[in-house]
Amino acid sequence: MKRVLVSGGGGFLGSHLCDRLLKEGNEVLCVDNFFTGNRRNIHHLLDNKNFELLRHDVTHPLYVEVDEIYNLACPASPIHYQFDPVQTTKTSVIGAMNMLGLAKRLKIKILQASTSEVYGDPEIHPQPESYRGNVNTLGPRACYDEGKRCAETLFFDYHRQHGVAIKVMRIFNTYGPRMHPNDGRVVSNFIVQALKNQDITIYGDGKQTRSFCYVDDNIEGMYRLMNSRDGFTGPVNIGNPGEFTMLELANLVIELTNSKSKLVHMPLPQDDPMQRKPVIDLAKKELGWEPTIPLREGLVKTIEYFESII
Repeated sequence: MKRVLVSGGGGFLGSHLCDRLLKEGNEVLCVDNFFTGNRRNIHHLLDNKNFELLRHDVTHPLYVEVDEIYNLACPASPIHYQFDPVQTTKTSVIGAMNMLGLAKRLKIKILQASTSEVYGDPEIHPQPESYRGNVNTLGPRACYDEGKRCAETLFFDYHRQHGVAIKVMRIFNTYGPRMHPNDGRVVSNFIVQALKNQDITIYGDGKQTRSFCYVDDNIEGMYRLMNSRDGFTGPVNIGNPGEFTMLELANLVIELTNSKSKLVHMPLPQDDPMQRKPVIDLAKKELGWEPTIPLREGLVKTIEYFESII
C-alpha cells in the first residue's frame, strides 16, 4: 500500500483521481484550499479509513510523509484563473516548487498535471509534444498558460539538477461529472444553459474546434503515466483526438437534453484558441493508452450529473 498525495484533490479531476487511487488499494492524502475545489466532490470519501483531507494552500510549504505526489493544484477554467491572476501564477509556480521540494526531500516520484494551454493558440494542428507553442505572455490567459509553462520548466530542472523522478502530462479539454457548473468551460456552459432552456452562448462563429476527453479516460491516462517505465518523463498529451466545432457540440447537447434553447453568438474572447487537438502517438506507444468513451456517451453521463445538482 502506497500513501499518495493529491494536491488539488477536491477539484474536478483531483476527486476522480482520489477515487481511482483508493480503488487501487492506496492511502490518499487529499490537499486542497477549496478556492475552486468543492467538498461535495469528496464528501463520499470522508468516511474511508484510507482517505485523509488536509486543507492547505500549496503556495506554502508542506511537510508530510508520502510515497508519490500528483500535483493538480491550480484553477483550470478561465473564469476561475482570471479571477485572481497573480494567485493563479503563484499556485502554478510556487506550488510546483513546494511539491518538487517535497519530492526531492522524500526521493519520490511526482506527476505534474500540465495543460494543452502551453501550446497557446497553436499554429501547428494537431499539436504534438514537440510543438513549443504560440502563447501571448501579456494577455488575460497568460497567468495560467505561462504559469503552467514555468511549472514544466521547474519539473525538468529539478529532474536534471536534483535527479527528481518526474512525470509530466499535458491535459486537453476534459469533461464529466463534478465539473463546476459555473466554471465557464464550454461543456458545462452548454449543459447548464440547455437544462434551463436558456440561450446557448456561442463565441465567434462557432467553427472553432476542441477535443473532448471524458474524465475516466483522462484519469486512466494519468494513472498509467505515473506507473510508466522509469526514465520516461513525458511530456505526454492526454486527450481525445476526436475534433468537434462548438456548433456541433451545442447541437448535440440540445438534442440530448431535449432543450428548447436557441443559439446566440457573442464576440470571441481574447486569445481564445481556434483549434485544439492532441497528437496521442506517444501515449499509445509508452502507456498503451487511448480514449475509449465517445462524446455522446460521456455527455449523457455528464448531463445526468448536472440534472442532479441544478
